Amino acid sequence: MDISQGSVVRAKAGRDKDKFFVVLQTDGEYALIADGRRRRVEHPKRKKIKHLAPTCAAHTGSPDTNPKIKQILRQFNGGK
Repeated sequence: MDISQGSVVRAKAGRDKDKFFVVLQTDGEYALIADGRRRRVEHPKRKKIKHLAPTCAAHTGSPDTNPKIKQILRQFNGGK
């Protein structure tokens, strides 16, 4: 499965290990990810793609606001 803009991914490494994020943008071997809470759209995290595990979910269009990202990730975070 390919990681692209709008993909929902799980972090495999780092302090955010096992947390879910939405990919805002990809650039070579890096991706900009946000979760709408700790990592907001205004300050996304830059993470290597090899440290991300894709899920089967992807959001069409551009997740451009924090409430949209929170809504997308709600099903992955147990409804929180």
